Amino acid sequence: MIVTLTANPSVDRTIEVAGLVRGGVLRALAARVDAGGKGINVARALTANGHRVVAVLPTGGAEGDQLVGLLARSGLHFVAVPVNGAVRANVTVVEPDGTTTKLNEPGPLLDPGEAAALASATLSAAVSARWAVLCGSLPPGVPVSFYRDLTEQLHAAGVRVAVDTSGAAFRSALAAGPDLVKPNREELAEAAGHPVDTLGEVAEAGAWLCSAGAGSVLASLGPDGAMLITPAGRWLATGPVREPRSTVGAGDALLAGYLSVAAREVTPVAAGAASSTMDSAVGALVESVAYGAAAISLPGSRMPEPGDLDRGLVTLHTDFDPARVLSR
Repeated sequence: MIVTLTANPSVDRTIEVAGLVRGGVLRALAARVDAGGKGINVARALTANGHRVVAVLPTGGAEGDQLVGLLARSGLHFVAVPVNGAVRANVTVVEPDGTTTKLNEPGPLLDPGEAAALASATLSAAVSARWAVLCGSLPPGVPVSFYRDLTEQLHAAGVRVAVDTSGAAFRSALAAGPDLVKPNREELAEAAGHPVDTLGEVAEAGAWLCSAGAGSVLASLGPDGAMLITPAGRWLATGPVREPRSTVGAGDALLAGYLSVAAREVTPVAAGAASSTMDSAVGALVESVAYGAAAISLPGSRMPEPGDLDRGLVTLHTDFDPARVLSR
């Protein structure tokens, strides 16, 4: 089983337009409302593909009621932790070429008791889990050490931990040695403290994160695919998207794809690990790109189902030119 924590969930409204014009009055071509937040997206993608998942999240206000309704109708198993503040409502505007503009609210202010209740609910849900996934930004009032402290507690309970966040919360979490981190290109550059413009720089930044505490690094690189960096090596996987619809949630789908394979294994990926474990890690990388590419071809923040996945389109690169410049 996999448990996800979305510390700062949202109700996501996605609006498709012919073109985004600042200051203009635009007619929507289509619109949809989804339960949002990184951990929720990961849980939705895994659930849609037959995996056992429990999503933990805070809920409050009218938006929290709407979020719970959306999750209940989706069939997702979840644990809602009541808070006084209102869950945020985010708006995403998508253009025909897949260009995405997001407007994200900060989220509710959580007091120390509410933050502690959220951590406690996660630990309780993860009692029989193989992986816990700590995802997204921290809402106001929650200390930057929240993911670090929770990672330490989950490890003490024998649960492997993946972290997908940014900024100070990401840097703090590294000290607890998460088994997997999933930065995008911008987050990778921020954590490493220098630009990441080539495949070689991605590999170097990922290796630095491993030395700083991460067990493995799954770097999502947009149109350039994803790179897996471990103490034992690095691999790149790419997958074309014929008709991009929306990039919202694509990174979350990518992480779900990786975990869908990694959760079958018990032994962490590390230097000197058995070749079968490394084969599993590389297989997880390929699956992650299949999930991510499928998500980009879907509207809004819809997560891919089995029929949306085309693993035959994914190419694994065991050797690549480190000087190759990443797409803009």
